[in-house]
Amino acid sequence: MTITRYTPPTPAQLAQLKKALGRNSNQMAELAGLANGGHWRKYTGGADPRTLTKQMHFYMAAQLVLSPSALESITACMREQGAYVETDKGTTA
Repeated sequence: MTITRYTPPTPAQLAQLKKALGRNSNQMAELAGLANGGHWRKYTGGADPRTLTKQMHFYMAAQLVLSPSALESITACMREQGAYVETDKGTTA
């Protein structure tokens, strides 16, 4: 499957997602692969909010819906392709 068209969620929709998940900005930053909550807040407000890329959105959604074993299969594939990957579960291979 290839995503051929993508319109990102609005800052208000991202703020609503954060509320629905019951997470704080630091937790949302972790979910999105960002350094800290301050970076997450740049997507949810301010004079010129950032746009959530489809790659970042896909990464977030994958973590929310895939099982831990499915996520480990993905990181195993990344390692097979030459990447060094650490997770909160440790490293393998």
